[in-house]
Amino acid sequence: MPRFNTDRHWARLSARSALLLPVSWLFRLAVELRRLAFRAGWARRHRVGVPVIVVGNVTVGGTGKTPLTIWLVLYLITRGWHPGVVSRGYGGSASDDRVSEPVGPHSDPARVGDEPVLIARRTPAPVWIGVDRVFAAHALLRENPECDVLVADDGLQHYRLARDVEVAVVDAGLGFGNGHMLPSGPLREPVRRLGVVDALVVNGAASVDAPVAREAQFEMRIAASRVYRLDDPAVVATPESLRGQRLHAVAGIGYPDRFFSLLSSLGLTFEEHPFPDHHQFEAADLDFNGEPVILTEKDAVKCVRFGASHHWVLSVEAQLDPGFGEHLVRCLERRAAQQ
Repeated sequence: MPRFNTDRHWARLSARSALLLPVSWLFRLAVELRRLAFRAGWARRHRVGVPVIVVGNVTVGGTGKTPLTIWLVLYLITRGWHPGVVSRGYGGSASDDRVSEPVGPHSDPARVGDEPVLIARRTPAPVWIGVDRVFAAHALLRENPECDVLVADDGLQHYRLARDVEVAVVDAGLGFGNGHMLPSGPLREPVRRLGVVDALVVNGAASVDAPVAREAQFEMRIAASRVYRLDDPAVVATPESLRGQRLHAVAGIGYPDRFFSLLSSLGLTFEEHPFPDHHQFEAADLDFNGEPVILTEKDAVKCVRFGASHHWVLSVEAQLDPGFGEHLVRCLERRAAQQ
């Protein structure tokens, strides 16, 4: 998936983006008609029997949805809920609408996607993937009847799945680009779509200029917690222990510059090696004549089979505004009372 910093025409109204505006207008019309169909009841939304929280964004590319989903699952567990996670499994090969499957810590990311595997490794919640999130949700609940809430990772535009709470994520540094829809700009939906979400989580700032009340905007920070060896995760160190080494930083995520900036803030010295989002890594991609490599966790799940002792993985944690969790629970309780 394209990156904002490589597709400069998405950052401003360039000649290239201007030429694509007619296509963007057609895309916007299709998006608006589809949303209208669900709002008017012409297209059916499906309830699955438990509350559903969707996490998503209105732009393409990485905004921090996966760290937020992991945080959300762990928070719900502390509040006594038994969450499950459904995901599209983007980047995997599973593509049949009527097929769903569970994801475990050792599932093949080439089939089920890198993000679901990472969620399965970092949380105890059952994770299921499926192109049709409604089908996946029913399969998950059938096999895990103890689940009493579902989190839909990257589910904001999957309107067939009825939702009780919508959480949108935006990267403060990227914002909404030039404000235009695909392919002229980075928007999946118009920015005004955010006016009806229950919460806007801002990655890297307290708030952004968006049609969301300030009291419903919550800051998220991504913090490095530790590094571990790709070939032996039991070998753990602090990020600072890598200072003074010449590292090769490898990132195949939506916005690699965010990873590189985090490494710089830790005082590490490295050469940047950005790859496309959901890149299917091969051993040669990590071969730098035996020099140490540092990876994101999302990329690491795809590189385990050729990991070596000089390959390190940076583990990160989402840090949320303390009020976000309470706001989320209030939204769940309010929806339950309305129903």
